[in-house]
Amino acid sequence: MRFRLLRRRLTISAPRVAIRSALPWPFRWLALAVVMGFCAAVALWAFEFGKSIAGIDTVSRDEVVQMRAEISRLREEGQERQTVALTAESLLATERAAKESLMAQVRQLEADNRTLREDLGFFEKLIPAAKTDGLAIRALQAEVLGGMQLRWQVLVIQAARNAPEFNGRLELVLAGTLDGKPWTQTQPPQGQPLQVKQYRRIEGVLDLPPQAVVKTVTARVLDGATVRTSQTMAVE
Repeated sequence: MRFRLLRRRLTISAPRVAIRSALPWPFRWLALAVVMGFCAAVALWAFEFGKSIAGIDTVSRDEVVQMRAEISRLREEGQERQTVALTAESLLATERAAKESLMAQVRQLEADNRTLREDLGFFEKLIPAAKTDGLAIRALQAEVLGGMQLRWQVLVIQAARNAPEFNGRLELVLAGTLDGKPWTQTQPPQGQPLQVKQYRRIEGVLDLPPQAVVKTVTARVLDGATVRTSQTMAVE
């Protein structure tokens, strides 16, 4: 009998045994709540610790607002400075253009002044001519440019009142040496047409032959084959 009871307890057919805690269920729920609270506290501590490591808590919300306001102010100042820089650049460009325009006007005035001085020199030579009548050459100027060209000017006047217009020719006779030998040339070969009522200024530039040395220039006004007036000058 005892052997059967022992075998029944040790085999599959033995009755099931349930182990139950003697702790009531309210205490079990309380223990579970304490464990969950502890886990939550540990998680919160880990989160706060991570934030402190990352430096998130070092900047408060007020400081963030202040930093945003400072960034906005700096941005506005940068835009204002950029506007001022653009305005200054525009003013500088305008001033540069005005300066260039003034310099161009000054150069033009200097050129006009030189022309007026030349005209004054020519017209001053008209004063003695009032004592003479007829056609006359009152001024002759000539200079060699670079040894290859001759620049010349001639002033022809008629001092008589109500004189008829003169129609003739103007010739320039160049004299000097060419390759060390005496040389003479008339320019232009057929003469230049000339019409004079009271006064006339003629000027031009002549090309010289290579190795030519001009020593004198003679201006002649011809009426047909007759020389009405002439003047000679030495060329330095």
